[in-house]
Amino acid sequence: MVSSITSGSSKQRRRSTIQSFFIWLTLGLLIRWVLIEPRWIPSGSMLPTLQIRDRIMVEKLRVRLHQPLPLNSIVIFRPPLALIKMGYDPSAALIKRIVGRPGDEIEIKNGQFWRNGRLVEEPWSSVKINYSMSQITVPEGTVMAMGDNRNASLDSHLWGPLPMENIIGTAVWCYWPLTRFGPTQ
Repeated sequence: MVSSITSGSSKQRRRSTIQSFFIWLTLGLLIRWVLIEPRWIPSGSMLPTLQIRDRIMVEKLRVRLHQPLPLNSIVIFRPPLALIKMGYDPSAALIKRIVGRPGDEIEIKNGQFWRNGRLVEEPWSSVKINYSMSQITVPEGTVMAMGDNRNASLDSHLWGPLPMENIIGTAVWCYWPLTRFGPTQ
């Protein structure tokens, strides 16, 4: 009689443990899918702001709620059609900084970045841009996204405005290496 009570209690504990595991697993996956997820930096296009192999946290809720993204937000996104046509993996994720929103006039002249007829000071970039870009008005439903390392970045100056629906989220925190621990902006 004692063994059957113990056996029943053991089964209940095991069942409870399994249920708890699946609840926590579901909660963790839900948080990662909806709110925030870890990513790493594979290239130097965001130097010096983000280094190769930095680990960052990407906030995804603002994008899911269709909230406007401020200028200078660092965004993670799926490649636009122009890059996919050039052979980019459609499931890849890229990272750049929003430098223009719908209606903004963007231009690169004399090695400097201009928005709406005004020279833009970019404290994260001390290198003069070595290309020009004719003035473009950013269309509705898109943003201009450029790397901080402008001379070594495959970005909107080459493939055009980024459709908002391609944006996955915004980089909010660098968590590795610990010497760079802190906000990404």
